[in-house]
Amino acid sequence: MSTYLTILGFNSAIPTINSSPTAQLLEIEERHFLIDCGEGTQVQLRKAKARFSKINHIFISHLHGDHCFGLPGLIASFRLLGRDMPLHVYGPKGIKKMLETIFKITETHRGFEVVYHELDKDYSEMIYEDSRVEVYTIPLDHRIYCNGYLFKEKPKDRHLNMKEIAKYSEIESCDYHNIKAGKDVVLSDGYVLKNEVLTLDPAPPVSYAFCSDTRYLESILPIIKNVTVLYHESTFLHDLKEMADYTGHSTALEAATIAQKAEVGKLILGHFSNRYADLTVFTDEARNVFPNSYLPKALESVKIENLYA
Repeated sequence: MSTYLTILGFNSAIPTINSSPTAQLLEIEERHFLIDCGEGTQVQLRKAKARFSKINHIFISHLHGDHCFGLPGLIASFRLLGRDMPLHVYGPKGIKKMLETIFKITETHRGFEVVYHELDKDYSEMIYEDSRVEVYTIPLDHRIYCNGYLFKEKPKDRHLNMKEIAKYSEIESCDYHNIKAGKDVVLSDGYVLKNEVLTLDPAPPVSYAFCSDTRYLESILPIIKNVTVLYHESTFLHDLKEMADYTGHSTALEAATIAQKAEVGKLILGHFSNRYADLTVFTDEARNVFPNSYLPKALESVKIENLYA
């Protein structure tokens, strides 16, 4: 089962003719997680042919408009589309007041529950877990309270080695679950078949780290160490580092340095200032430090995989 990241929007501050503010759709282990929701996100979701009904969890990094102004409209559209399942919204403290005020003033009546998970910690914490996936916050350093998010697959069951299993008539299909879970098999004569003989290694779990608006911050390195794919904002080139620091942002060189030090598999840059017409200057700068750096493309679906597994 593959994991895909669809880039819905990647520019900073305002929408343009060719790009939208930050929003991403992560499909991991049959879960559909929306990450940030800038203006126009629901239009981008439609262009990407995403199924709105599959989105049950939305993660907002911070309450600057280019990361959350699309959320009230999206939730209103959910109602018009007949949603009745609860929607979980994760974001900074204040997100509930913001949305509920908008809904009250605009008389937006919902036919489903919005469950708010308001965040205010300055350390990484697990905020979501099920049988297959874990999600952690990544505390960032912006002008206002801001979190990135780390999405991790849990280790998968081992694969059955059917060629080896077929040698033993005593092993029945009802035993497969225990074998995949890592248990040995004891035959009727007492002989123990070791699990590593009956199974093959599963694909290693993948992980994705989303680092939204932030200054250069080495404290995130232990959290994102060895992630499969890292998205890290790079609003400016390094000749404008002073402006980056002042506005609470990073440069392409700094994003690449974080990727190098965290030993990630792949770096996706984003959140570019509209002062840059040619975005290849960002990869030119980043690849001097971290060669596996890439630009996002609107509506591109990126497969998240361990290239060296």
